[in-house]
Amino acid sequence: MTSILGKSFFISPEQEKEIRKISEIKAFSGIIEERVLFLYEGKEAVTYLKGIDSNYVNVNGAEKSLYTGQWLEPNSPQVVLGYGISTKLSLGALSFNNPLEVYVPKAGKGEITNAEQAFNKSVVLPVGVYAVSEELDDKYVFSDLKLAQELLQYKSNQVSGIEFKLNPEADQSAVADKLKAIFNNKVTLKTRAELNDSLYKMLNTEQTAIYLIFTLVIILTLFTLAGAIIMLIIDKKNNLSTLYNLGVEIKELRRIFLFQGSILTIVGGFIGLVLGTVIVLLQQHYSLVMITPSMPYPVIFNIENILIVLATIFTLGIISSLIASSRVSKKLLE
Repeated sequence: MTSILGKSFFISPEQEKEIRKISEIKAFSGIIEERVLFLYEGKEAVTYLKGIDSNYVNVNGAEKSLYTGQWLEPNSPQVVLGYGISTKLSLGALSFNNPLEVYVPKAGKGEITNAEQAFNKSVVLPVGVYAVSEELDDKYVFSDLKLAQELLQYKSNQVSGIEFKLNPEADQSAVADKLKAIFNNKVTLKTRAELNDSLYKMLNTEQTAIYLIFTLVIILTLFTLAGAIIMLIIDKKNNLSTLYNLGVEIKELRRIFLFQGSILTIVGGFIGLVLGTVIVLLQQHYSLVMITPSMPYPVIFNIENILIVLATIFTLGIISSLIASSRVSKKLLE
């Protein structure tokens, strides 16, 4: 949630009480975001400083994405950098050799005669590095909320946004209406997907690409199934000729091999889905595959995906069996 009137807004104790009364909100945290300059050993990086309060970990769970080091402590000059920013500055966690300096432009008007008049400066201590995605790793440096307020000369109840964690069964639109009423419709609210639309698009694109790749693998595998059925037809040619001469129609003979191919597809698809489901559930609960030492590869068990895979396997399997069984013809049997 951010203000529609400026870069920051004030949250009063009465408004905090009203927010706590909303049962759908599990936790909330005040934040400050501002574009700043970091300097370290002659290297510089312009990125966003994100000041967070002690309740932020209950809202976002950002400490779970730590690549190395530790999460910052409240009321301290500590910061946690993204992996991209850390690489750009050649800076690791707990680097005490040289100071990491942060510069924030001062608000106001008038002629500037030296750098001290133009910037608020602070020396901070990097204690951790996080890794989520390339975009986020190059964007944020986390600090304590009070440190960000001091650099920006904000008051203790002045923030640039509030982040919320809702209960799973919460109605997002209803909660948004309540929050807008508390702040007199002077705020705008966005969901996590809307705030990180590029990340979610990337994940959805990755899912589609994986589906298409494995569909191609299934198609190539079903060529083997079709070949096996054709070889079986050739091997049983004499038996098929006998049945044909006894009065069995060509379409009935084709159904035998169509049924056989369908059974193989269903049994193979079922076994593969059971194994895949077990692997996904194990990864979801025991984090067998890790992206970073602290972040497991994200997976989720979804019934819709199971149905899509079943439909894909059965459709392609039946088509493959139909093509193979069509080799049973009057010419072949005569």
